[in-house]
Amino acid sequence: MSERIGTRIKIAALLLFSLGSILLSVGVGSVFISPGDTAAILWDALFHTGLPASIDPIYPDLILSLRLPRVLMAFLTGAAMALGGTVMQSVLQNPLASPYGLGISSGAGLGAAAVMVMGLSSGAVGALLLPGVSLLSGLFTVILVMGICTRLDRSMNNTAIVLVGMVFSLFLNAVMSLLATASPQHAQRINLWQLGSFSMKEWHEVVILFCAVLLCFFIFLWNSDKLDILTFGEEQAASLGVSLKSSKWLLLCAVAAVTGTAVAFVGVIGFVDLIAPHIVRRFFGSSHKRVLPACALLGGSFLTLCDLLSRTLTPPREIPIGAITALLGAPFFLYLYFVGKRRETGC
Repeated sequence: MSERIGTRIKIAALLLFSLGSILLSVGVGSVFISPGDTAAILWDALFHTGLPASIDPIYPDLILSLRLPRVLMAFLTGAAMALGGTVMQSVLQNPLASPYGLGISSGAGLGAAAVMVMGLSSGAVGALLLPGVSLLSGLFTVILVMGICTRLDRSMNNTAIVLVGMVFSLFLNAVMSLLATASPQHAQRINLWQLGSFSMKEWHEVVILFCAVLLCFFIFLWNSDKLDILTFGEEQAASLGVSLKSSKWLLLCAVAAVTGTAVAFVGVIGFVDLIAPHIVRRFFGSSHKRVLPACALLGGSFLTLCDLLSRTLTPPREIPIGAITALLGAPFFLYLYFVGKRRETGC
């Protein structure tokens, strides 16, 4: 009972932290809007209660048309990446596994780069074609990786999946660099895509990503018992009746769908899928019924605050969001690696 109460308190604290990060990010910018005014504007947008006379008339449009879609896009992207990383680390039993490492993010990014180079990314058609091709490319990459692994090892050994995914990721990044070099007029946009950006996001993009995150979240939650079992190893999972091959296909394709959708709209962003799951497991244990919602909240809050830093540290220029997450995530990655080595050697 005390453990359940403790978990509820932690979830409530994480919810408050998430709400605070959203309100802070919406209010802070070239024009500062106080948390009280921000909350009043959002409350009026939801319930039409009317705004206090003290609020500047330009604030509602600034928040609802520019800042809020951007902040929600950052939050949903962080949630998508964190959920993908959590599931992959459990399925592959590798604390360093991530959608980025499996090649999903690189595949989605390559699809977007191809659309840009062909000059099909502008206009109403491009607004749909760019994310569509990017999503399909991410899904195709994971299907290709899984297909090759099935050829190498019918049991789809986790080590083979990780290695093949890393090779694909490096290869696809190299192809993207070649595309940028071969098309100088599109090079800057492709390079920015490789580092991610939340600028000029619109409400229809927020809605699409929200639907993708919600659908995949429930798929992961529905399979949370299988994820718990897979964490203990393939032999243990097989002895308990878990179909390893079909479970891996379903879960990794869902990871590809949610990650590919996020990358389709904002570009390639790394390290969120690595950081959030490890922090959450430290405080919430290993049960995925608790870990999955906590990871979504923490990943969303983390990327929201990273986006806040990216647009406020060097105004009026923005630092690419991928650079911020890499600066914070690279030391964390090394920490995980060396802690793992110490445990293996017993030092």
